[in-house]
Amino acid sequence: MKSLRLILFALLALVVAFGCYSAAMSYFRAEEQQRAEGRLSLYHSTVTAEIEQFSHLTYVLARDAFVIDAASAAATGELAGALNEALNNRLKSFAAEAGLDAIYLMRPDGTTIATSNADLPESFIGKNYAFRPYFQTARDGEQGRFYGIGSTTGLPGYFIGDPVRNVTGALVGVVALKLDISMLEARWRSAGEQVMLVNQDGVVLLASDPDWRYRVLQPLQQAQRAQIETARQFATEPLPPLDWEPLAGGRARIGMDERLHLTASDLPQGWVLHYFASEERAQFRAALLTGGLLLIATLWLVVSQQRRARRIGAALQQSKDEGVQLREANDRLAVEIDERRAAERRLKRTQDELERASRLAALGQLAASVTHELGQPIAAMRNHLAAAEISGSGGRATPRIAALVDRMEGITRQLKFFARTEGESFAEVDLASAMAAAIELVRSNLDQAEVTLDWQRPGAPINVRANQLRLEQVMTNILRNAVDAVEGDSERRIEVHLGQSEHHGWFEVRDSGHGLGAATLKDLQEPFVTTRESGRGMGLGLAISANIIKEHAGTLGAQNLASGGAAFRVEIPLTEEGQDD
Repeated sequence: MKSLRLILFALLALVVAFGCYSAAMSYFRAEEQQRAEGRLSLYHSTVTAEIEQFSHLTYVLARDAFVIDAASAAATGELAGALNEALNNRLKSFAAEAGLDAIYLMRPDGTTIATSNADLPESFIGKNYAFRPYFQTARDGEQGRFYGIGSTTGLPGYFIGDPVRNVTGALVGVVALKLDISMLEARWRSAGEQVMLVNQDGVVLLASDPDWRYRVLQPLQQAQRAQIETARQFATEPLPPLDWEPLAGGRARIGMDERLHLTASDLPQGWVLHYFASEERAQFRAALLTGGLLLIATLWLVVSQQRRARRIGAALQQSKDEGVQLREANDRLAVEIDERRAAERRLKRTQDELERASRLAALGQLAASVTHELGQPIAAMRNHLAAAEISGSGGRATPRIAALVDRMEGITRQLKFFARTEGESFAEVDLASAMAAAIELVRSNLDQAEVTLDWQRPGAPINVRANQLRLEQVMTNILRNAVDAVEGDSERRIEVHLGQSEHHGWFEVRDSGHGLGAATLKDLQEPFVTTRESGRGMGLGLAISANIIKEHAGTLGAQNLASGGAAFRVEIPLTEEGQDD
């Protein structure tokens, strides 16, 4: 019957947890949808502003007297060298001030007669661009626009052209500019976004992922390919299909990932902006909320069991006071009850350890973002434990719970090393002194595991530029990893070596343990990756150490030893005169 109740309780907990997760996921997904819509609106505005900011310039230049005179002279075959050179310099000045790739003037037949890059090897002078759609539209009397890869420079750009007319209204040329809008890609990448700009044919023009550029969302028709080839829009790019698939419910699969998918289509020239948003944040927050509720429910259950045990103890004590005649029976009953309690406590401890290992495995990836949120509950638990110890009502379970609180505080302290501490000072630090302090910190671990430590302090200081506390943290993490690696082996030995090269001080920790196995140093530096068995650590030590060493402009190396075990080597720049801060 008790087993059945436990099974029913576990099933009920799973159902409640699933319901909480589903409800939280629905809410947080809606938040992510709103956030994605806001980001898409922002990028839509920036794209529009970028391509429209110089749309008036060709209109103004087409009415500039210098441009009209040069175009008229070229149209009659009377373009003078001095006039041409003056216009080249004028266009060069305009392009430099506006930050444009090029401004150039073409005859009605498409041949370039003046350009801002006339003095460069990739000058447009003499090049004919009559095949470009923007030229053809401008020649027909309207402003032409076009995005493509430059046939002269090989670089993509956004082209705008306007017709140039003389005083009689006759077409004497076309003035055009080339604008580089590829910086939009850099902005998207730096923001960590997944965005792509697609033209009316479904060809990706710009993308946060360079592998998406010049791919098509759907196969091109023969007429579309012919038009693209005629305009030489994408040079020799093969325009392969993009590995993506739109899904129902405003979602899409791109590559191996499934994302929220939003589009903005009211852009010039029929362009469409695609925005892909990850749901990992919503999943993380939903799992975090569900885990927090489960943790609260577990703590409530533990407190309830403690109160129940205290009530039972009080009832037994009252029974003992009833009389001498029942004392023996009560004593036997008390012994039986104590034995049962001990068995229940052992079972409870085993269950708690299994549940804790499961929770840590599930919550390990979530804890880093909510360390600050756990501070107040942990402090409250410690206050309750302190109160229980002072009043003497804590019972035999109090030390066990206190150990759990210490472990939680230790984990939060480790996770805090991922946040960069502003204002930390670097000074001259002796590697040998720092190593001695780190060894003292792990001395209890060495003694408990019966590990032989072999190290000899150098005769002279090895001074490096570092923050001593964070450097000692690196040493402590590596030493503890070495202790864990040799624990349980017949030979438990750790060697520590220190030295210096021309520009660096270094220390190396060697152990006789199981080595790195198939894991690489890059793998081990990832948070929550560990070679130890389940329950023996969160895999944060090397991740934290790698961040600290990077802050110190140092390097971390690791390798398996031929004799067995592994060696970790850290190099830190030596102190230079005047560098202390």
